[in-house]
Amino acid sequence: MAEEERALLGSAGGDDGGVSPELLRSLPSACDPRRLPHRLIVLTLMCFLGFGSYFCYDNPAALQTQVQRDMKVNTAQFMALYAWYSWPNVVLCFFGGFLIDRVFGIRLGTIIFSIFVCAGQVVFALGALLNTFWLMNAGRFIFGIGGESLAVAQNTYAVSWFKGKELNLVFGLQLSMARIGSTVNMNIMGWIYSRVQDLLGYTGPSTLGLTLMIGGITCLFSLMCALILAYLDKRAEKLLSKEQGKTGEVIKLTDVKDFSLSLWLIFVICVCYYAAVFPFIGLGKVFFIEKFKFSPQEASAINSIVYIISAPMSPVFGLLVDKLGKNIVWVLCAVITTLASHIMLAFTFWNPWIAMCLLGVAYSLLACALWPMVAFVVPEHQLGTAYGFMQSIQNLGLAIIAIAAGMILDTRGYLFLEVFFSACVCLSLIAVVMLYFVNHLTGGDLNWSAKKREKLQKAAVTEKEI
Repeated sequence: MAEEERALLGSAGGDDGGVSPELLRSLPSACDPRRLPHRLIVLTLMCFLGFGSYFCYDNPAALQTQVQRDMKVNTAQFMALYAWYSWPNVVLCFFGGFLIDRVFGIRLGTIIFSIFVCAGQVVFALGALLNTFWLMNAGRFIFGIGGESLAVAQNTYAVSWFKGKELNLVFGLQLSMARIGSTVNMNIMGWIYSRVQDLLGYTGPSTLGLTLMIGGITCLFSLMCALILAYLDKRAEKLLSKEQGKTGEVIKLTDVKDFSLSLWLIFVICVCYYAAVFPFIGLGKVFFIEKFKFSPQEASAINSIVYIISAPMSPVFGLLVDKLGKNIVWVLCAVITTLASHIMLAFTFWNPWIAMCLLGVAYSLLACALWPMVAFVVPEHQLGTAYGFMQSIQNLGLAIIAIAAGMILDTRGYLFLEVFFSACVCLSLIAVVMLYFVNHLTGGDLNWSAKKREKLQKAAVTEKEI
C-alpha cells in the first residue's frame, strides 16, 4: 500500500503553493489535494467522467433488432446513427484541445462537453419516443460533438493531476472504465427494453424511447462527476496555487505538408483497422443471432467480449510494449490476428467465442502499439496536428464505412460483409508491411527495441550536455 501511495502521489507532495503548511496539514487526508485519499477520489471521478459517453455510444448496437423493428429502418439507415456521431468529429478533433486551452478552460470545457453528451442522448431518445428517425440522427450528431472532446478533457485532467510514472497507469484505468461502460451497455440495454415492454404491455417507438432515456441516466451521472471534478480542481488550484490543466496541443494545418510517408502509412493502418472493428461490433449482435443461432442474451455477451478483454489487457499490453519496443512487430501481430478472426467468422461455423476473443486481444494490442508510434515519426511541436489529423480521418473512415457496411448487409448479406471487413484488414496489413520496409530503408526507429531506444536517447542527452 505504501508503494502504491508513493506512485500515485508522484511529484505533488513537494510544493505547498501559496497556502500555509499548517493549514494544509490540518486538513483531513480526504480533503488534502496532495494526499492519496483525495487523489483517489479525483481519479475515480475522472474514470467515471467518460462512463456515460461510452455506455450510450453503443446503445444502437445493443438494441439493433429493436431499433430496426420499432423505427422501421433498414441496416444502412441504422448504421447512419454511427455515421452521424462521427461526422462532427472529422472537424472537432482539430479544435477540441484548442477549445479547452484557449476558450473554455478545462473545467468549463468538460462541463460543456458533458452537457452536449446528455443533450444528444435526450434528443436521441425523444426521436424514438416521437417516432421521428431524423431526430434520432440529430441526437447522435449532438452526442458526437461532446463525446470525443470529452475524452480529450478527461486526458487533460489526468495529465494535470497525475504526472510522471503513474500517468500510464491512470490512462490505462480510464480506458478500462470506458470499456466497462461499453460492456455494461451491451449486456443490460436489451434487458431494460424487455422490462419497459412488460411495463407498457407493447413494443414500439415509445418502448424504445423510454429505454434510451433510462440509458441516458449514465450521462447525467457523468455530468455530475464533471461538476464535482471542476469544484475539486478549482479548490486544488487555490490551495496549491497550481495552474489549470491544458492539453498542450498546438494545431497547425500547414504541418500536414511535412508529414512523412511513415506517418501516412500509420494513418492508413488506423483507418482500415478500426473500420473492421467498430462497425462490425455495431452489427454484431444480429450477426451472432442469425448465423450461430445465439439467443439475444448470448449474442450481447459475445459481442461485448472485445471490450471485456480490452479492459484488463490494455494496461498489460501497454506495459509490454513499453518494456520490449518493436512496435511494428506488435502491430503486425495484431493485424494478422484480426484478419484470422474475421476469416473464421466469415467462412467457418467454429465456436465464435474463439474468433471474438482473438479479436479482443488483437484490438487491445494494436491500440497500445500503434498510437505511440506517431510520437516517434513527428517532432514534438507537430504532435497535436498529427494526432488531431489521425483522429479526424479515423472518424471520416468510420462514418463512410458504417454506411457502406449497412448497404452491403441490406443487399448482399453477412458473408459479403465479412469479406468486406476482411478486405479492410488486408489493406491495413499491406500498409504495415510497407511501413516495415519504409522504416528499415529510411533508418527509422519504429521497430527498435526498448533497450536500444533508451541507450540512444541517453547517448543523445550526454552529447547535448557536452
